[in-house]
Amino acid sequence: MDELIRKYGYVGTPKIMRATEENEELKDNLSAAAHLIHGSSEGRFNVTYCPGHLTRDEVESVGFAYGDLKEMSTKYDVTQMNHGWNEDDDGEFFFINNPALGLWAVEERFKNRLSF
Repeated sequence: MDELIRKYGYVGTPKIMRATEENEELKDNLSAAAHLIHGSSEGRFNVTYCPGHLTRDEVESVGFAYGDLKEMSTKYDVTQMNHGWNEDDDGEFFFINNPALGLWAVEERFKNRLSF
């Protein structure tokens, strides 16, 4: 999967769907295609990835911005942040400690949801 991520990147649903139609390696690995779609911001927000063990070129080659882990850990102390919107000298930003919990959710999809 790492090879496919590096080859195709997080470029959005339309491009990955097209690449899946045109390339056997994605047709044969739909979980990789799904991952690339789910990992894309779809142009709605920027992702700055601070892995601490990958190079700037590796991170930027898949469509994410690169951040230095040590520098960002100092600037953004997660123990002091509120979940949701925060503000610093650079402006507003949204913090969620686990993006899998809903950063990629589209608000309109929840408007008509039933409450239980």
